[in-house]
Amino acid sequence: MGRSSPSDKLLLVQALRKGGEVVAVTGDGTNDAPALRELFIGILPCSLIIGCTMGPFCLRQYSEIIQFQLTVNVAALVINVVAAVSSGDVPLNAVQLLWVNLIMDTLGALALATEPPTDHLMHRSPVGRREPLITNIMWRNLLIQALYQVGVLLVLNFWGRSILHLNGEEREHATDVKNTMIFNAFVLCQIFNEFNARKPDEINVFSGITKNRLFMGIVGFTFVLQIILIEFAGKFMSTVRLNWKLWLASMAIAFVSWPLAAVGKLVPVPETPLSVYLVKPFRRWRTRQNT
Repeated sequence: MGRSSPSDKLLLVQALRKGGEVVAVTGDGTNDAPALRELFIGILPCSLIIGCTMGPFCLRQYSEIIQFQLTVNVAALVINVVAAVSSGDVPLNAVQLLWVNLIMDTLGALALATEPPTDHLMHRSPVGRREPLITNIMWRNLLIQALYQVGVLLVLNFWGRSILHLNGEEREHATDVKNTMIFNAFVLCQIFNEFNARKPDEINVFSGITKNRLFMGIVGFTFVLQIILIEFAGKFMSTVRLNWKLWLASMAIAFVSWPLAAVGKLVPVPETPLSVYLVKPFRRWRTRQNT
């Protein structure tokens, strides 16, 4: 509303808020004070582009971190539960899970939080107040990565000794090598998946990666720590040393997550949020109960 009176602007803001809209007002004078008290977001004209970018930017960062951490937790939970129910033994022990949570909840989240805003955010459609935090795109990416990790690591858990040619080794040593391989591959999958989480809706997840030195530094530091734990902290982590062939195999398993993510992003997702389909049966049940 250009050249409008303060009362007109105030009336418009109040009407939009009553309709459930998120209202942003630009103003740089004292006559805008009544409307500024009623709004959600206030933007000065000189910082209009920055203000319009920061909202989608913060939402994108939350989405990246949530998608990344849900993938880690879902995969770890399914792997341990299935292994425990079927064989009574879990491949990922408590200390290893603590290490996974440490690097993913702190270092991994910090790496994703350092991503700067890009011009791509300005091309996104506005997100409503009642839109779900976990979008269909996030569900697609999460399920693809989690199913891949769970499938590969469960195959290693049940048939790892024959696949890794450990049948000639002592049973206890072969089990230790197999479990160490599962743990190492799982952690490397999360490190590689950090790159996928940078761009949840873009195929090229490496665009602008060289500009974010902190992200690369955190990823490199995490990888070095993983090598140290596997090779020199065996008693503490309940692991054994892996030869170069098993390291290459772990890297290959983790590397597949990159082309898999690129192919997965070509799969279309419905515009209707998944939560709507999940809530529909519950609403129907409540309607029947009330009638």
